[in-house]
Amino acid sequence: MLQKFPLKAWLPLRDEYLDEMLRLEGRGSLIARSVCAACGSEDPTFRCVHQTCMGPEMFCAVCIVDKHAFLPTHLVEEWNDEYFERQTLYELGLVVQLGHPPGFACPTAHPADKDFAIIDITGVHTVRLNFCECDARILHRQQLMRVRLWPATVKNPQTCATFGVIRLFQTLNCLGKVSAHDFVRTLELLTNNDGLTPPPNRRRSFRLIVRQYRMTQMMKRAARGHSTSGIAGTAQGELALRCRACPQDGRNLPDGWDRINWSEMPEDLRRSTKGFTRYKYFLFLAQDCNFRLINRAVSTAANDPIVHDGMGYFVNHVKYSEYLRSHVSEEEISSCSGFQAMFLANKKRVKGLRTTGVGGVTCARHNMWQPNGIGDLQLGERSDVHRRFCNMDFILFSALLNTIIFYLILSYDIACQYGKKFWEHMLSLPDNFHINISPDRVWFKVPNFHLPPHKPPCHSLFSFHWMWGAGRTHGETVEQNWEFTNGATASTKMMGLGSRASTLEDLFGFHNWRRLVAWRSLFATRMRDNVREGQVHRDAFDAFNASLGEKVPEMVEKWKAWVHEWELRQHKDGAESPFEVTEKVMTMQEIRLKLAKEEMVRSGEGVEVEQEDTPSTFILMGLEIEETQRHLAVDVKSIANPTSAQEVDFIKRRTSLLKRIRAFRKVQRAYMPHVRKYLTQSQKVLWDTDGDRNAEAICLFLPSDIADGAKRVKACAEGLVDVESSLREGEAHNALETLRQGLRVRTMTNHYHLRHATGQRALTRGQGVLRQNNVRIHKAKLCYRHARLRGNGEWEQTLKVLQDKDIRALNECALTEEEETQRETVHDLRDVEEGGVVALGEGRRTLSWIWYTAKAEDPSEQELFLALRVEWCKVYARMRRWHKDIVLVEEEMRCTIQYGYWEAGGMAKAVDEVLQEGLKAYVLEQVHREARMCDQLKAKWAPWRERGQLYLAHQTLPIEVFGAPVEERNPGDEDDDGEDEGLPDDDDELGDDEE
Repeated sequence: MLQKFPLKAWLPLRDEYLDEMLRLEGRGSLIARSVCAACGSEDPTFRCVHQTCMGPEMFCAVCIVDKHAFLPTHLVEEWNDEYFERQTLYELGLVVQLGHPPGFACPTAHPADKDFAIIDITGVHTVRLNFCECDARILHRQQLMRVRLWPATVKNPQTCATFGVIRLFQTLNCLGKVSAHDFVRTLELLTNNDGLTPPPNRRRSFRLIVRQYRMTQMMKRAARGHSTSGIAGTAQGELALRCRACPQDGRNLPDGWDRINWSEMPEDLRRSTKGFTRYKYFLFLAQDCNFRLINRAVSTAANDPIVHDGMGYFVNHVKYSEYLRSHVSEEEISSCSGFQAMFLANKKRVKGLRTTGVGGVTCARHNMWQPNGIGDLQLGERSDVHRRFCNMDFILFSALLNTIIFYLILSYDIACQYGKKFWEHMLSLPDNFHINISPDRVWFKVPNFHLPPHKPPCHSLFSFHWMWGAGRTHGETVEQNWEFTNGATASTKMMGLGSRASTLEDLFGFHNWRRLVAWRSLFATRMRDNVREGQVHRDAFDAFNASLGEKVPEMVEKWKAWVHEWELRQHKDGAESPFEVTEKVMTMQEIRLKLAKEEMVRSGEGVEVEQEDTPSTFILMGLEIEETQRHLAVDVKSIANPTSAQEVDFIKRRTSLLKRIRAFRKVQRAYMPHVRKYLTQSQKVLWDTDGDRNAEAICLFLPSDIADGAKRVKACAEGLVDVESSLREGEAHNALETLRQGLRVRTMTNHYHLRHATGQRALTRGQGVLRQNNVRIHKAKLCYRHARLRGNGEWEQTLKVLQDKDIRALNECALTEEEETQRETVHDLRDVEEGGVVALGEGRRTLSWIWYTAKAEDPSEQELFLALRVEWCKVYARMRRWHKDIVLVEEEMRCTIQYGYWEAGGMAKAVDEVLQEGLKAYVLEQVHREARMCDQLKAKWAPWRERGQLYLAHQTLPIEVFGAPVEERNPGDEDDDGEDEGLPDDDDELGDDEE
């Protein structure tokens, strides 16, 4: 077990660690310094720098060279009788012979250039290297490649890099965005850090090597070396790594999914039949632009061309440029003569730029970049003058090439505008870009985070929250992906056209692969959370629905039918949304008037009313005094330092209250003549010391104050206990209604603040009204708790225990445990004044039980009725949203496994007996990896898929299954959840629209 403070344990040992480091500067033990570790000769003087391979042992000159025949890129140092000084294997005479085993002298050896350099993890090294001329058919560059050295040039190479250093840089570049300049500079400093003997500068050569390696690696992974057509036969987008969870016909979809004629089915069967749920085959895509990935015009396409144009993640640059030329306005064309100048001349902040950013398309549920789904921008995603969408049109339809679409759900932050001329824009594209799908099967949505700033008519129509079949989709995946790529902005900004495209292609491919690896845990985590949260929201809906169903069953059925009807028409304009209501926003004057009237009709402090002497009159008298006591106690405690006027007011109120208590005691002698006899010892002390306490602290000792039921009956007149129980129930209901009204007023007050209150003066005045209302809410809370705890009867089953987290409006969320602790006492009333609104996602919000018994059937409460209708529809949609996401995640698990088996089977069929051993080995390695991964995923996901099926079958799951670990990991295991690697974690809901 690790120590809690390991650095503290190390601090006393600093001298020891320092001594050990200094000891390594010498030759080590007496044995090591006396004889050569290989041949036994005396006084060896050489060792490997930093003990890279041979440990602390010393060698003679001949043996150190012999030992490094297989390790020519190691650094050595020589003992000069005083200290170690750096030496090179080049100076010691090491010769690297290609084409033969080490130590073999080739009779036809051809020396390489005397300045031949090898870039390795240990540094940049100048080496003696001989090529083999025994077989003239094997070229020099091929000899280098066969010993895992990548040449920088195809003719007479003088620089190469080991495969190991290339892979290291590629990973660091994709994950940490380390530039090639910084990486090679680091290797140079590792080689020589004092600057006295600097290594040769090979930075430009290394950049060329990396670019070649990236493109060749993409071809290798796409199995182009196993195709008879070779690289020349590569199709558009074939080099991109595809999303395995998205529906793809022939790869991961079940047989017969496309033979269902949904349009001919009855309305109640259109959504699913024979196990085929329609929304499982929706294609969710998200598109957006990133204006940080700019690129300066530092080179030309002739000097730095794009290789493999359009074969990966970028659109075909040639076709893209031709299309954009046809959409340039006459004003833009007349200002210049070149394509670049067409877009950039006379534009502020874009002079000298080749591109102002990139536009991209990703799948909206899995964060995977789409093949041919990336393209450069020139003036932005749209021109403010001509409202052109030509850039994004070409990029989107390029991503849809060769894709069979059942339903297309397109997420875009300006979808409300983009969708208006979507089909008109498609007709302006080449014919092969057109998609064969009915317009009513293309739905446009706005990502959750981007939706609130839109106009109210857009909120329901373009929301993922209320879309049928969306599950927990939020549409912000493309924004998450940009965060991962933004780190490459500085290095790609000054690259040429081809270099930048190659670098970004590799970055997008790395991102997609890490997402595939992250799915192994991510999908299981999603299923666990969906089942857990789905159970919570299902129970919340059942409780709310049952409560309203008892009072207005016909309205509930009407609301449900409205929701279903709206879902069928939600992609069309003009459909009235059941999730929206035009809510009246009260002014500050109206709120003040409302509160003043309620204070007037309150019990009335200091007012004595002659009433008929009955048991109910006696109990009502006590209840009114208790309410006055609570109000006075809250007012006293809410003012820390009262003024003289406030103290006088408190004295007057206490005097009036004492008069009412004395009058109550007279009546109490008639209805509870022997009350003191049945009190506990502590209660008797309170009874006898009434005069020593403030009026608000005096206990009245109503029947409910006697805990023992038998004694309570003996102490009271006949029927008095039942009368109090009935009145307590009414008191609790009244307090709950007052609480709900206060919460509604708080919502309207907050709305008024957001829309109209600006400046410190207006905000300060508004705080007074808000505080007054929150004090009222607090008093209603105390009244309810007092009535419920002191009452007795079956009504206690309906009127539940009121916790602080339950006191929230229809659009507010539960408080955290820390906030609940802070607001438990009256002393924390100042915190309550802030309103208690907690930001939580719309998909996770649950309704407080206090609204279940609201008087929705009362015509006078029209505003509350409309609010409950909207909230019921939202709760219903929220519950179904979790349900659908379980279906989607289970389908994504199945698609991922099925795609893997298809990939393994397809690659195995591509193996030809005439192919060389290396081709076969690579294919079989990939086949084994795919099959093994699919088998692991089937076993790993099986319990979570089973839990999802149980939930869909409406079986309540034990709570312990929700907390089960998704995966047991050992220390040092690879973190494949995507979060710690800098990849976006799309499991959280983003940007929920709070009312």
